[in-house]
Amino acid sequence: MNCRQRVSCAINFNSPDRVPISHAVLPAAQIKYGEALDAILTEFREDFGWDYMQDLPLADFPAVYKKGRNTDDFGTVWFSEWLGVCGIPIEWPIPDLDHYEDYKWPEVFAAGPPSGRLYSGHMAGYDDRWYPRGAWITYFEQLQQLRSMEKFLMDVATESKEFYRLLDDMLGFNLRWIDKWTSLEYDGLHFADDWGGQTSLIIKPETWRRIFKPRYAEMFKRVRDKGMDVWYHTDGQVRDIFGDLIEIGVQVINCQVPVVGHEWIARNVRGRVAFRTDIDRQRVMPFGSTSEVKEEVHRTFEACGSSKGGIIACGEVGPEVPLENIRAMYQAFREYGTYK
Repeated sequence: MNCRQRVSCAINFNSPDRVPISHAVLPAAQIKYGEALDAILTEFREDFGWDYMQDLPLADFPAVYKKGRNTDDFGTVWFSEWLGVCGIPIEWPIPDLDHYEDYKWPEVFAAGPPSGRLYSGHMAGYDDRWYPRGAWITYFEQLQQLRSMEKFLMDVATESKEFYRLLDDMLGFNLRWIDKWTSLEYDGLHFADDWGGQTSLIIKPETWRRIFKPRYAEMFKRVRDKGMDVWYHTDGQVRDIFGDLIEIGVQVINCQVPVVGHEWIARNVRGRVAFRTDIDRQRVMPFGSTSEVKEEVHRTFEACGSSKGGIIACGEVGPEVPLENIRAMYQAFREYGTYK
């Protein structure tokens, strides 16, 4: 079974030969550990055909990962203290919806094997052995980055005419971008928006369903109609919308499993959706022992997967995670990722 077949079987609960592996390495970790981390990633090669940009020129880093003050394609100004660590927005291009007419949308980005977009890496020797996954499309987060989080949440509360125009314009931009991606030979596209806080959804679930769910459904349908899989990342406590995401077409979800709850996932959604796993990055990965890391991998696999599949083995690697814990995680992926 090649990598592409393995991933497809895992997503569709069709008995892969083993659990496929997906890397999630933050740029700052690559910068910090260099060749030592490269050796681990090479030993535990993932199933998606991507290499990491350890040699990417600093000038080609996206604005969100550059040190200091930098402006992205939408006009949002970011600031970061460290190269390779995601910064925070400090200036927003649409501070006042009364002057929304003054905002000029950027051209829709090119799709394909990315050039200079660090979050996607670059495709290394792609052929039909690999499962090609593209894009990193946000909606809620991009809207925050246009308005600021505080102002956008006030927009959600007040629901002005200008707010709905902004929602529709952002949707239109994303649909045009999705069309570029779906014109290429990808098997899946990746979406991402962090909807949860530590204990609950950021907004009321009924508000999410009324305002955001139909817009996500339209984006996901555009992907599914082209025969591609929908991958979705969302951090925080998102139990309230888990079923909705599955209903509107998400096939692979990457959530904070410890925050949502291993037991809740096992009782409510195991077998209904595949998981690109998250290995506890708040406590275990940065602060736990290697044995605790391996125990957490086993616990996560047990909660999220079945004997038929449903797991893409993944754990975020940040600069605060010790190298020995990174290796222990990948060793556990191999040890517990067999089907007997």
